Amino acid sequence: MQTDQELRERAHKRVEFRSHLIAYCIVNAMLWLIWYLTGQGYPWPVWPMAGWGIGILFHYIFEYRTSRLLSEVEEYNKLKREMENEVKKENERSAES
Repeated sequence: MQTDQELRERAHKRVEFRSHLIAYCIVNAMLWLIWYLTGQGYPWPVWPMAGWGIGILFHYIFEYRTSRLLSEVEEYNKLKREMENEVKKENERSAES
C-alpha cells in the first residue's frame, strides 16, 4: 500500500506527463502549420515529431506502466530478503558448530 506522500508524488508525475503531452501536440501542430504555409515540400516535421514522440512514449511508460524491474520498493524488498536469508544461513551454521 502506498503512503499519501507517494500518491502525491505519483499524481505530480502524471500531471507533468500530461503537460509534456500538451506541449508536444501544440509544438508539433505549429511545425506542421509552418510546413503547410511554406510550400508543403519535404515533410520535415515528421523528424522532430518522431524524436520527441519517443521521449513521450518513454515518459508514458515510466509514469503509467509500473514495472517490477524498475520498482525501487521491489528492489528494496528483494535485497532485504537476500540479507535475511544470509543471516538465517549464518545462524544455522553457528547452531551446527
